[in-house]
Amino acid sequence: MGEVYRARDPRLGREVAIKVLPADAVYEPGSGRSSKGRAAMKRMKKMMLAVAATLALVALASAQSPPGAPAVPDTPAVSSKVWIGHYAEYEEFLKTAPIERLTAIPVGITHPRRAYFAPGGLAASAAVKDLRTGIRAGFWESYKSEVAAYEVDRLLGLDMVPPTVERRVEGNLVSVQLWVEGCRVIKQVDENAPHDPAAWDREIYRQRVFDNLIANIDDNAGNILVDPLWNLILIDHSRCFFSDAMPFEKQMRHIDRPFFDKLKTLDGATAMARLKPWVLSGSNVNGLLKRRDKIVAFFEARARELGEAQVFVP
Repeated sequence: MGEVYRARDPRLGREVAIKVLPADAVYEPGSGRSSKGRAAMKRMKKMMLAVAATLALVALASAQSPPGAPAVPDTPAVSSKVWIGHYAEYEEFLKTAPIERLTAIPVGITHPRRAYFAPGGLAASAAVKDLRTGIRAGFWESYKSEVAAYEVDRLLGLDMVPPTVERRVEGNLVSVQLWVEGCRVIKQVDENAPHDPAAWDREIYRQRVFDNLIANIDDNAGNILVDPLWNLILIDHSRCFFSDAMPFEKQMRHIDRPFFDKLKTLDGATAMARLKPWVLSGSNVNGLLKRRDKIVAFFEARARELGEAQVFVP
């Protein structure tokens, strides 16, 4: 008698069954209530008690299942960083895959567009920027800076900037960056909610140092994405490398040791070879190396003052 519904109890973290009984199954006539309103209220209360009791019994039985009993599986969250370990494949796809259509992206002052590829390919879409190197609204900008930011990310093994390449679209050389699915911008998330606060903090520390390194003077909350595993993904770097400013210089407090070691050992010859095709001149690469030296010196001095445990995180 009654209807059984499948539900999920967030406190137990498992699925449960809820049985709802009709009012006439739990209400006994002759209760002495002369008021129809009071009788209806009594029936409602009894129905609610019946539902609660059934829920409790089912949840208790589920919680006390014997070891090895099959559990209802949760749908696991997955990272949006699908390119990790497949860099060359994604780069080649972005360079050569036919574009079926282009649509305007309604945000961004540089008027980027979204390119859609044929269904079933390695990627569904990409962000396209057609920005020849020059000054716009008082700032140097270039599509090449988008590629340069990805190259720096690869040199340091951060995996925070999506694969970005140069190709021709509608006859023009542009940057084409993998469109990362399943993300929200950082201002849409509760930064107190990550399941691993230490890992989240490490992501934030890395983002600040990286943006200082590449002189990202246009960093804002709309350019920082968060995937389902609370990984940061950094986009929109067309104004980078042209300035010596470090926008997060005063916010640098910590850095993880693996990132610090890679940053410290980045050599000039490697940086010049990877970045010179994508920046205005060799002086821009030298500027990056000078900022690197400044960042390394800052953390080393801070570690001497406070102790390494207060500066370097796992």
